[in-house]
Amino acid sequence: MEPLISVVVPAYNAVAFLDQCLKSIVAQSYQRLEILVVDDGSTDGTGPLCDRWAEQDQRIRVIHQPNGGHSAARNTALDVMTGELVMMVDSDDVLHPEFASTLLDALRQSDADIAVGRYVAFEGAVPSFPVLKGQCPVRYFDQHEALLAVFYQHGLTHSPWGRLFKASLFEEIRFPLGIIYEDLAIIYPLLQKCRQVVAVDAVLYGYRQHESNSMRVFSPHRADVLDVCERLEKQMLHDDPQYLKAVRSRLLSAYFNIMLLSHQDKSSDHSQLENRCWAGIKRLRLACLADGRVRAKNKLGILTSFMGRRFLCSVAGRNYQPKP
Repeated sequence: MEPLISVVVPAYNAVAFLDQCLKSIVAQSYQRLEILVVDDGSTDGTGPLCDRWAEQDQRIRVIHQPNGGHSAARNTALDVMTGELVMMVDSDDVLHPEFASTLLDALRQSDADIAVGRYVAFEGAVPSFPVLKGQCPVRYFDQHEALLAVFYQHGLTHSPWGRLFKASLFEEIRFPLGIIYEDLAIIYPLLQKCRQVVAVDAVLYGYRQHESNSMRVFSPHRADVLDVCERLEKQMLHDDPQYLKAVRSRLLSAYFNIMLLSHQDKSSDHSQLENRCWAGIKRLRLACLADGRVRAKNKLGILTSFMGRRFLCSVAGRNYQPKP
């Protein structure tokens, strides 16, 4: 029998985009799906919309719960899923019709525990995904290579969407509550359980960008990434020093990211947060500049930082847009 894939869809006040998301899921060419939609205390009609979808497709199971955030919603679905494989889809995003089948084929043809495809960012209309012809090129990462790729930000991201996991990876792992960048917080233990990651060179996931997207709007919670990365730095220092340089590269990216975003936001005083980021940049920049694996974007930021904090914020902050 074909393996059952559990699809985890956390939904909070998602009535504007949820229809398009669920349409793309139920239209998958691979049909053996268990679709778990978690209504996370929505107040805008998302709950009734989820229930209507469940009436139309018996594969959809809706769970209504008080608002607890993205992590709580995902954890609820992980607690009840029954599939051998799991994929996560944000409620405002869409899938290529061959998303599940393409990543499943990649897992079957390898010794991998995670298969990941490329994504396209879009605004407004749902993108027209390219037609897949023949077998897509793939790249393999062993556990060590995958961790370096994530932390150095070369070839793999830490996002849970856009990939297919073996469900066994989550047997003892759940997303931490009350923070954003919860996916970055669990990527290290997840990859520690992996033998291999296979990356498929095909655009399979549509990442919607809109004004209410948490990755496009600055809030003090965005600084959670600093806490997550600083904890990772301390953990690598004591437990796994081979990844210390890579984690520091990721931490430096976080310092640049939060400093520039907070500087652009004029709604309140972020001087304390900016001071924290500037101190972190000065602490890490020389070592990261000497590290040949650090990405060019970070090195450009480092060189700019030597001109001073004001110059960095003025020049690097122009038209700055963070990526997911």
